[in-house]
Amino acid sequence: MAHTLIEKIIGNNVNKDVKPGNIVTVNVDWCMVDDIMAPFTIKKFEEMGFSKVWDPDKIVLIYDHFLPATQTDDSRHFREADAFADKYGIKNVHRTDGICHQLMTEAGYVKPGDIAFGTDSHTVTYGCVGAFSTGIGYTEMAGILGTGQLWIKVPETIRVNINGKLPDNVTSKDVILRIIGDLTASGATYMALEFSGDTIDAMSVSSRMTMANMAVEAGAKCGVFAPDEKTCEYCGIAYDDKVKSLRPDPDAVYAKVMEYKAEEFVPVTACPSLVDNIKPVSEVKGTKVDQVFLGSCTNGRLEDLQAAAEILKGKHIAPYLKMIVTPASRKIYLEALKDGTLDILSDAGAIITTPGCGLCCGRGGGILSDGETVVATNNRNFLGRMGTSKVNIYLASPKTAAATALKGEITEME
Repeated sequence: MAHTLIEKIIGNNVNKDVKPGNIVTVNVDWCMVDDIMAPFTIKKFEEMGFSKVWDPDKIVLIYDHFLPATQTDDSRHFREADAFADKYGIKNVHRTDGICHQLMTEAGYVKPGDIAFGTDSHTVTYGCVGAFSTGIGYTEMAGILGTGQLWIKVPETIRVNINGKLPDNVTSKDVILRIIGDLTASGATYMALEFSGDTIDAMSVSSRMTMANMAVEAGAKCGVFAPDEKTCEYCGIAYDDKVKSLRPDPDAVYAKVMEYKAEEFVPVTACPSLVDNIKPVSEVKGTKVDQVFLGSCTNGRLEDLQAAAEILKGKHIAPYLKMIVTPASRKIYLEALKDGTLDILSDAGAIITTPGCGLCCGRGGGILSDGETVVATNNRNFLGRMGTSKVNIYLASPKTAAATALKGEITEME
């Protein structure tokens, strides 16, 4: 029986052939609880009557949304999570290290073939290394903390083939935005997006992370890439036969196959206030912008900061415009500091903030007011996400964001 990549990953976990629609109980390799959901998860865990966690070494607590605290109740989330970790011997606690979805692969937790769950919808990010990962609610997470298992339905798969060389001003962010626009926000509901083609092969793991991260914006249960030598180098593991077997079969059956030529992609933006409201940047060029945000678990990695710095080097952002730069992790922050990237961005007039979710979730400073417009590199532009419901949020790539910051209006890198 031929299998898609996600069917292989799930089948390996449950030790049998699976097909779309099967209900199976998986053994969880990793689970992540963020600071927002920690108190709710802990309360539900206690209500369920558990007296111990299934495996303290497979549980990761990460504080990122509320750090640094901006409201008086935020610190309660940290205190309750710390107390839970101390009580049950959980050592994998990240208090100031960055965004959960960056850390789950960067810090060496999730590896190819793993099954991981997290209390945040963008847990789909870990598909960048060939894992099945998805977001769940705090009740499901409480059950995992006590049992180490969760039932799931094996998803159908949409295969996305992209071949060719992308234009210089196009990034993986433009690619995934275009795909979301084509699928719509509900076009892949409870399905896996499997990305393939020589364009994908040429991408860095960081670029693949951007695409996996936004798979959920089309409703997908997960977004997944077959692991390769780049993946293994990133994860610090050998490219052995086990990893090489994590590839879809040539005759696997898909719900849908989407074909793209890389050369036909152009810089795009998700216009207010829907993630699938995709337009070429050229169509909204000239729109006045009050703020630019470069960061998040979508585009806060070193290559993103470097791409912006290359455009801004020796120049200055437009008058009256604010540019906020938030690295996705402390490691990235230090790398960007060491190689001079942060110096370039700071000299250009950008505000550099501590690693974390920051403005992406409307926290950490930088929220906007009625009638203001922001170009941001994160994953959602819903009403009220970055301030009032009358803020206009455009989602774009780091290159488009940097070019926009220079001009003070939406534009694309020449």
